[in-house]
Amino acid sequence: MDQSEDPRELERKIEQAARIASSVTDQTTVLRLRALVQHLEQKLRELLESRRINQQILARARELWEQNGRPPDRDLEFWLQAESEISERKRESNRIGERIPARSLLRRIIPDLSVTLPEFDCALMGELPRSLHRYVFALTK
Repeated sequence: MDQSEDPRELERKIEQAARIASSVTDQTTVLRLRALVQHLEQKLRELLESRRINQQILARARELWEQNGRPPDRDLEFWLQAESEISERKRESNRIGERIPARSLLRRIIPDLSVTLPEFDCALMGELPRSLHRYVFALTK
């Protein structure tokens, strides 16, 4: 992915492709335009995530540099350490996020969950697979 691509340009391309897709009657063209929109949206998400991570690394590297008395010529050392810490945090959060207890997710949806039917309670004791998290979180918004 080209890191120098402007998010505004990607957003413009997404809007343009969506606008064209809404005015075209040929189904094949519509499907291709929708696929293009999905591709561009994914590219935009990746670009924004990459920029966010770089900002985190920069902030952490500066913090490390300041904690060590602002020594000259050690910027690469602090950048690499910060990058390693941020990457480890991300890997750890991915491991933790793999499975979330179903009971806590359902309590977000139904705060006054006091019914404890045997079958329902058994289901609550398990865990929901990660693939269902987005549906549960969508219901809680």
